[in-house]
Amino acid sequence: MTTEAARYVQGGGCADVGVAGLIQSGGFGSFSKGFGLAAAGLLEAEIVTADGVIRTVNACTEPELFWALKGGGGGSFGVVTKLTLRTHALPQFFGSAEGKIAARTEGAFRTLIARFVDFYADRLLNPHWGEQVSIGTGNQLGISMVCQGLDADATRKLWQPFFDWVKAAPGEFTITEELYAGAGAAQRWWRAAGNDSMVPDPRPGAPKFHAWWKGDQAQVGAFIHGFESLWLPARLLEAPERPRLCEALFAASQHKKVELHFNKGLAGAPAEVVGAAKDTATNPVVCEAFALAIIAGGESPAYLGLKRPPINLAAAREEAREIDLAAAELGKLVPDAGSYVSESNFFNRSWQRAFWGANYPRLRAAKAKYDPDGLFFVHHGVGSEDWSADGFTRLTG
Repeated sequence: MTTEAARYVQGGGCADVGVAGLIQSGGFGSFSKGFGLAAAGLLEAEIVTADGVIRTVNACTEPELFWALKGGGGGSFGVVTKLTLRTHALPQFFGSAEGKIAARTEGAFRTLIARFVDFYADRLLNPHWGEQVSIGTGNQLGISMVCQGLDADATRKLWQPFFDWVKAAPGEFTITEELYAGAGAAQRWWRAAGNDSMVPDPRPGAPKFHAWWKGDQAQVGAFIHGFESLWLPARLLEAPERPRLCEALFAASQHKKVELHFNKGLAGAPAEVVGAAKDTATNPVVCEAFALAIIAGGESPAYLGLKRPPINLAAAREEAREIDLAAAELGKLVPDAGSYVSESNFFNRSWQRAFWGANYPRLRAAKAKYDPDGLFFVHHGVGSEDWSADGFTRLTG
């Protein structure tokens, strides 16, 4: 869409994301603060429901089922066979800011975290910026952010004060990956040809524009040791709360790397983007969150028959424990933080509240209407509490 038609459609960035699952989970792209949830861009869907009926649903025709598909969880309401999505005018520029900084002491790392949080709250909490920073073990801050609508000069000038501050203290910080900020033509951002960041589809007959981002290759088929996500409300960026946020981030990072995905929270987005998100089934806390904190770990793909070293289960369990400890530090800060259904803890016991919050009763009602016998079972999907863990034995009614 972007490279061929010069239009933008809100899609996912990871190589393991499909469009139907993206819409039904809520869905984020790199520029969600500018263009909103993928679910909010759904105009119409074709779905086969449990009674075998092919239904075309939209805001006027069967609006409750349409609403449930906009973030109510993939696979819970039927088989989606067609989607019609809103497209947007393509900005002239897409850009990025990158680099990695290592602090020489814990004190310096606390200072670095506080400086970046101030910089983000004051300069980056707006529709232009998305993607993430990592606050990692070894006292390292990694920057991997993207922007839309800013040219190269504006992007460089925006980041220069922060970069200069880091470079001015070589006794406290080491730049382990070059600090960079810049931008270029948006229409070339995902172009396969001549783009070192993209891997062209090697299959015979594949269109020339088919490609995937090189940085996501390891995600496909990965063996996950542990995973947790928490929405962080924008109130934590208010001046009186920032010290608590920074200390929690530091404490968590001493156990496991924390990634702050700024595009997966809509605080700082335009009012129309926030309003459209409120008309989806996604947990409403996303509208107040400035970021989704993700803490996870795993190892390379473990497909059946693939030659690779045996999985070290003891090490995997230890990493899972470290993830839990890191998440607990942020949990002290936000005890009732929600979680993103598509990037979440498989074992979350409060999944109804975490994934959908106040929207869950309405989703239950839609499930009862369109799938009263529970044909479509999904682990921690709407209505799954009525069934055994394998989905074969009904526990209620």
